[in-house]
Amino acid sequence: MNDLDKLNDKKIGIIGLGNVGATIAYTFALSKLFNEIILVDNNKEKALGEALDISHSIPFLQPMEIKEGSYDDLMDAKIIVITAGSAQKENETRLDLISKNIVIFKSIIGEIKKRDYKGILLIVSNPVDILTLATLKISGFNKNRVIGSGTVLDSARLQYSLSKHLNIDPRSINAFIIGEHGDSEFPLWSNANVEGIPLSKFCEFKGYFDHEKETNRLANIVRNSAYEIIAKKRATYYGIATSTLRIVKAIINDENTILPISTYLDNEYDLKDICLSIPSIINKNGFVSHLPLVLSNEEKEKLINSSNELKESIKNITFE
Repeated sequence: MNDLDKLNDKKIGIIGLGNVGATIAYTFALSKLFNEIILVDNNKEKALGEALDISHSIPFLQPMEIKEGSYDDLMDAKIIVITAGSAQKENETRLDLISKNIVIFKSIIGEIKKRDYKGILLIVSNPVDILTLATLKISGFNKNRVIGSGTVLDSARLQYSLSKHLNIDPRSINAFIIGEHGDSEFPLWSNANVEGIPLSKFCEFKGYFDHEKETNRLANIVRNSAYEIIAKKRATYYGIATSTLRIVKAIINDENTILPISTYLDNEYDLKDICLSIPSIINKNGFVSHLPLVLSNEEKEKLINSSNELKESIKNITFE
């Protein structure tokens, strides 16, 4: 039995109770996966208020405990989800958040590290790839225990957009967004399919033949989704909450499922010392391995470009 197996997989912690953290907490309560949810925030009254509000749903769900807590209360939970940080504002890119959120993460990860936490850290705060890398560097944890939500939501947005375009159940579509969770992300069109049928073939079956025009249009819809939502309602939280639950389920249920999470790359795809999203196997131990994807030359260039953009944005950042 390893250290992860000794932890309580019916207990989960959330650090940061803004719109995203609170919505994730409520989504976890509805999931019936847990019997204890611990909410941690610098604003203890906010965390207590969210815990009380969600607790009033329990009579309609199942017995569980949802409470405001401290870092000490999190140490036996198998997974800690971190959503703390400054929120993305209108006209602000995810990369604009770097300096503010690195400072916050140094404090959070420092508190977790000094308590010798043995579980898995799931990073949801933006810019998620950089904060996943920062968490890895600051904590010194093995890379299987530090996961970013990555492009799981972006990929869901792509599947949804394709489903509307093709009038097909999105669950029948296999399509990933990879790279940075941000402006340099891109769809992995070469591997996209509908129940095993290559996407281009299925599009032609549906009467669509201008593939370049349509794929560019759909990629732009996905890339701009967050900006559009933020412009209309100032924040996004439902989609990311459900995406976070999907990742957590894969770990808790030991699924060995494949999701495009953000993880550390060390010479895979000729990239190193960076975190970004590649379809990866996830199970009870966290990240297992990246898929050995066959990329087109254009996709290889885009992935390298995405990595370079992330590295450029942190070249003057220290994680110590």
